Amino acid sequence: MTDLQGRTFTLASRASALAQVQTNGVAQTLRALFPEATFATSFMTNVADRNPDATLASLGSTAKEGKALWTSDLEAALVDGQADLLVHCLKDVPTTLPEGCEIAAVLERADPVDSLVVKSGERWMSLDELPKGSVVGTGSVRRSAQLRRGWPKLKVLGVRGNLDTRLAKLDDPNSPYSALILAKAGMERVGFSERLTSDPPGTKFPYAVAQGALAIEIRSGDAAAKVLCARLNDTDTELTCAAERACLQVLEGGCSLPVGVVTNLSEDGELEIFGCVTSVDGSEQVECTVRERVSTAADASAVGARLAQGLIEKGARKILDEIRAK
Repeated sequence: MTDLQGRTFTLASRASALAQVQTNGVAQTLRALFPEATFATSFMTNVADRNPDATLASLGSTAKEGKALWTSDLEAALVDGQADLLVHCLKDVPTTLPEGCEIAAVLERADPVDSLVVKSGERWMSLDELPKGSVVGTGSVRRSAQLRRGWPKLKVLGVRGNLDTRLAKLDDPNSPYSALILAKAGMERVGFSERLTSDPPGTKFPYAVAQGALAIEIRSGDAAAKVLCARLNDTDTELTCAAERACLQVLEGGCSLPVGVVTNLSEDGELEIFGCVTSVDGSEQVECTVRERVSTAADASAVGARLAQGLIEKGARKILDEIRAK
């Protein structure tokens, strides 16, 4: 048994309000589970935070670089010993980690869907109700592609910033935005549930890989941190996210590529995962579904890899290559 007595563990994350809420929540849980140890927090900005007006695609010239925008500075602190546990939104974590780093826990997943948020004072309740030509804001290539495919009557305009900033841009009477599409889990975690208008149907708006799940990244040789993480890990979430991330890894996708999933795990261990890749203009979409019984993360990863191969066989590679070329 690893002795935790007297050790101080530093939990680190981004400095955004959402990241701080998430990290403080994990720290509070650990303090209750391990009163013999001390838990501190540290919050850092990253490349994307320091360039709030730049598009994510411009900051990361490749999908892998785009993902690393959110994690590379934190991982440097982890490797250097300035932090012991990194608290990430798993959807922002590259599928390949730096040497010496590993995901040691995946916490129970919140609702992974995207939600519609309309301008304050307006009464629209769904994307279907928005008048023709209404502007919907999002910083996600996936969401933009899905909006253009499912609701071609609407206009899509980029928007970046933390949740407070984006909501302020939405509600500004002089802004062009009629609504935003945001992750439901993040809005709920920071106490903005009352702003959620509705959830677009999952069949038309599959969510991002691992959206709604938090992950804890540690140094590979830190046995004490592994003991902590073993108490935090949620097996069902680990399995579903393993399948989704394996699919993304085979596709070599990232946060700037339009890959969407919907995953369900039954009580008897049958994993069903739907995946799609959508062209940026919404004109093309390839889809595939795989079902298989799983019991380990390796099983689930194999299912995700099969899904990716199915998508490739149906034309996903062509769509992704065209996006990368642009």
